[in-house]
This record gives sequence, C-alpha cells and structure tokens, in this order.
Amino acid sequence: MGSDILTVILLGIVEGLTEFIPVSSTGHLVLAGELLGFESQTSGTFEIVIQLGAILAVVVLYWKRFWQVLIGLGGANPAAIAFTRNIALGFLPSAVIGLIIYKAVKAMLESPIIVAVALIVGGIAILIIERMVKEPRTFMVEGMGWKTALGVGIIQCLSMIPGVSRSGATIMGALSLGVERKTAAEFSFFLAVPTMLAASGYDLLKSGGSLGADDWAAIAIGFVVSFVVALIVIKWFIGVVSKYGFAPFAWYRIVAGSIALVWLLAK
Repeated sequence: MGSDILTVILLGIVEGLTEFIPVSSTGHLVLAGELLGFESQTSGTFEIVIQLGAILAVVVLYWKRFWQVLIGLGGANPAAIAFTRNIALGFLPSAVIGLIIYKAVKAMLESPIIVAVALIVGGIAILIIERMVKEPRTFMVEGMGWKTALGVGIIQCLSMIPGVSRSGATIMGALSLGVERKTAAEFSFFLAVPTMLAASGYDLLKSGGSLGADDWAAIAIGFVVSFVVALIVIKWFIGVVSKYGFAPFAWYRIVAGSIALVWLLAK
C-alpha cells in the first residue's frame, strides 16, 4: 500500500477513537489520510474495512446481550424478537440504498472538502436537535416501535456522505423520534454490526481482487488497532453522553471541520 506501519497504526487509532462517537470515523480517516500523505488506489477499501475492528469491539463488550437475544429467539421471547426486528429494520434502508449508490459513495471518499463541510453542517445539526428534542418515550431497544426503528434506518442513510457520521445520524435520528440518550447510543452500536459487516463485505467483494499483500497487511494492522482503541472508547462515550449530552461533540465537529476546510482551501 506504499504506507509505513506508523501511518497505518495512526489511522487505526483514528478509526477506533471516532467510530462510535458522532464525529464521523470515515471523515476523520479521509482527512487523516490527506494530512499523513496516505495515498493508495485502495485507500477507500482500507478506510471501510478497518471499521470491522471497531465493530468487533461492540460484539465483545455486548456479547452477553447478543447471546441472550439469540437464546431468546430460540424460545420465541417477545423482547428478543422485538430487538432483532428493530435492528433488521434499522439496517434495511442503508442496505438497499447503499447498493444503489455504492460508486457515488466511493467517489466521495476521495473528496476531503466534502468531509470538512459535512463535519460543520453535522455539528450545527446536532446542536439544533439537542435543543429541540422533547422528553423521551423509549428507554430500551426492545421497546422501540417498528416505525421508530425504520425511521432511524432511513436517517442512517445520510451517513453515506463522508463526514456526516453513521453514529451521529442514527443517534440524532433516534433522539428526534423519542428515544432516550443512552438507548439511542446503544441502538447505534448494535446497528453498526450488520451495517458495517455488509458495507465491508460488499467492498471486499468488489475490490478484494485488487488488494496486494501490503494492502492486506495494512488492513490487518488497522483492524487490530481500531479494535483495541474502540473497546476503551465505547464505555467512555456512554459515560460522557449520560452526563453531558452530545453538544461537546457538536462543537468539536464545527471547530475541526472549519480548520480542515481552511487548510484544504489553502493548499
């Protein structure tokens, strides 16, 4: 991939830090790659696939929850069925639309300016939504109605624009639809599993044949690093959100996006 191991490790850290907080991991990877001079014909695939490391962190941290759901499905437990239905409905829109606009999404990954603008706009949107949300009605993923789950899934499609943030779109969408903060964050975590598995798997099917040994090595290193970092970030994020809400992340997006935009336009 023509990139040294330190650059790949740094990008893995960026991915692990940003995958589950509403600041856009893909957007940060694009900007970090631009800053570090990470240039490769397969960089878009790298940026998508190493997200699987962060997704594995969710599976590890919430394995008991997933196992209970699996056992519950075998016994036709209503809560397990509702949980699975909501994840499936949240995943469905991005699966369908992602297949249709796959090439356009890959093309946008090559435009850091799109990322910078999306960071700023997304930050402003978070501040507005935080002020507008009313008292929550839903306090458990299993308690979400099917319309709410589907609505969050539709809103998640906005995150196909690099810089919007998948977690940001799903969490803000859930808040807007009456879901409590912690539950909105957890639903975003759970929804990430099928969404990113599908995105990474499809990308590998489309471009895996063009990957060389160096590419696979870089992906493997980025995967492991992002997994370790995400393990730490997920627990920290839940604590911050429960205490301070999402405004700190919104202001970070606005500042980071503005700095990036000025830098990119001055290049």
